[in-house]
Amino acid sequence: MGARSSHSRGPGLNETDGHLLEYFRNTFGAGDGGTNAPLGNEQGLVATGGIISDYTSGTDVYRAHIFTSSGALNVTAFGDFGSNIDYLVVAGGGGGGRRGGGGGAGGLRATTDQTGGGGSLESTVPVAVAPYAVVIGAGGGGSFSISSKGDNGVDSSLAYNGGTITSTGGGGAGSDGSTAGSPGGSGGGGSNNGTKGSGTTGQGSGGSPATGDANGGGGGAGATANPGMPGGAGVQVAIAGPAANTTGVGALNPGTSQYQWFAGGGGGGHGNNGTSGTGGVGGGGDGVTNPPDGPGKPGASGTGGGGGGGGSDPENPGGFGGSGIVVVRYQIGSIAATAKATGGAISFYGGKTIHTFTSTGTFNTAPNWSSATVEYVVVGGGGAGGSNAGTGGGAGAYRTGSTPIGAHPVATTIQIGGGGVSAPDGAIPSITGGTPSYFGSPITSPGGGKGTTNSSGGAGGSGGGGDPGGNGTGDPFPGTLGATPANGWGHNGGSQGGGGASRCGGGGGGAASVGANGSAPNTGGDGGAGVQLPSTFRDPLSSVGGAGPTSAPTPNGFDTSGKYWVAGGGGGSSHYPGPNPGGTGGGAPPSISPYITPWSGGGAGGKGNYPNFTDPERAAKNGENGTGGGGGASAGGGSLPGGGGGSGIVLIAYPS
Repeated sequence: MGARSSHSRGPGLNETDGHLLEYFRNTFGAGDGGTNAPLGNEQGLVATGGIISDYTSGTDVYRAHIFTSSGALNVTAFGDFGSNIDYLVVAGGGGGGRRGGGGGAGGLRATTDQTGGGGSLESTVPVAVAPYAVVIGAGGGGSFSISSKGDNGVDSSLAYNGGTITSTGGGGAGSDGSTAGSPGGSGGGGSNNGTKGSGTTGQGSGGSPATGDANGGGGGAGATANPGMPGGAGVQVAIAGPAANTTGVGALNPGTSQYQWFAGGGGGGHGNNGTSGTGGVGGGGDGVTNPPDGPGKPGASGTGGGGGGGGSDPENPGGFGGSGIVVVRYQIGSIAATAKATGGAISFYGGKTIHTFTSTGTFNTAPNWSSATVEYVVVGGGGAGGSNAGTGGGAGAYRTGSTPIGAHPVATTIQIGGGGVSAPDGAIPSITGGTPSYFGSPITSPGGGKGTTNSSGGAGGSGGGGDPGGNGTGDPFPGTLGATPANGWGHNGGSQGGGGASRCGGGGGGAASVGANGSAPNTGGDGGAGVQLPSTFRDPLSSVGGAGPTSAPTPNGFDTSGKYWVAGGGGGSSHYPGPNPGGTGGGAPPSISPYITPWSGGGAGGKGNYPNFTDPERAAKNGENGTGGGGGASAGGGSLPGGGGGSGIVLIAYPS
């Protein structure tokens, strides 16, 4: 048995741990879909970090921490169920090739509940009372040049007491003039008769070689992409909740109608009049052919899926790989219970049941539903930032309010808007805005407008920065958060300052304010400010949303500083002579360095330091996934793409 808390305890629970006590009393006590079963005299591990999902499997009660952005699992106590944890660690997927193959899926390592093939299960690992770093790998960029491959995905990792679990980023795919796929967690597909990339033992599979213009698919965690162009299948790891009920975590497998599928390979692209490959189940992006042609489809965020291969006329770039994910799980109790609804990650706080969706899914009410209305937050995906001293991407629209739920049981579709993607200056495709999020069709939050380079920004939930500026679809923020207006909260982007070599991009609009104008000499405009989620969704154990202004500690003693902020605009950037600062993301104050963690989810603009192309701070920062933050703009000179927009989020709450 592990170390126990020294605080006074109720029946099997720490009285100071309001979250756990409330969870058992409100959810597993009598009434409202619970049972009359007595509470167990047990106490489980206590930790914070990520998005919380509490659920039952048989008579066991589990808590999962779902990380779609980097952070920390902070363990504060453990007791009757020991000190070991289950885990899923998935790296970022590889990028697709230009007129090329599909990217390999990010490496996948897990201790539990795998279906669909893949490697053998690993052993659980111990933790102590301490913080443990969680790193989420970004997806690799798709290739914009036939002479270069898609980028490999970035490793994801989870520290524990005695070491680190690391999964290897997926291999980038071959392009028409650089043919071989790269090795990785799963290997990238080949192009133009090129060879496949190999996978990492225990983490993934190899890609497929190309046969002429039939470019190879990327490997998946569950299957090799062989033969031909489809991406290799991923695997299902039901660690965040029951497989049949947990929607919106990982990718959907259409064949089983279940979620929690991860690490599917990207589909290969094809030349003229061929058939392109579909992405592997588990978030792999589809390849593209001619017709209809176009860039490869991106891997799904939070799955480690590989990016799809681009089409051929003109030679189109590959899709970006999907970002990775880390999930940690441990037992916290033993009792029977009946849920009132399923879908997303489910947690319990303040007398409410909270469903958190960071991927598209379904909110299903049960026959025992008893709530007249639900409270919601819906944030669209953020727009991408511009390149070459460009402007910041706008934040996705922010909507909040309450709505009735009809006859029961009822299923409501939840869509999570994807963040926009960017490209180097002059490359195909054009920079894109974010896509909408919705809670059923009536409640929709548009995606943020795209940033740009030396032209007008895109319209959207909040406008991308530009000259003369983007147009946000939302009403002006009145200063006090209340019921959402018809189009949600959103603001215009800022204007670009200067011209030619001295230009400096405006910031993208945010939910709370307009993006700042770029200003001479060569200073990128700050992204517009975001907003803090309503108090209902500020569970101290959860890390939903991003960093923002410090809040006062809550009465139960948890510090809520720097969490729960969403919908910040991306920062603009500048040209030369350098060095000159880029704009901060999300309206960060001047005391905050523009080159650190996104603020309210908005990514910072790169530092203008031409002609010093080796300065790493020239690169734009991505908007943070799960916040709808806009991407920052890259600095002038060179060929850096702007930052991608952050994916959106949907939150639903009702009395437990």
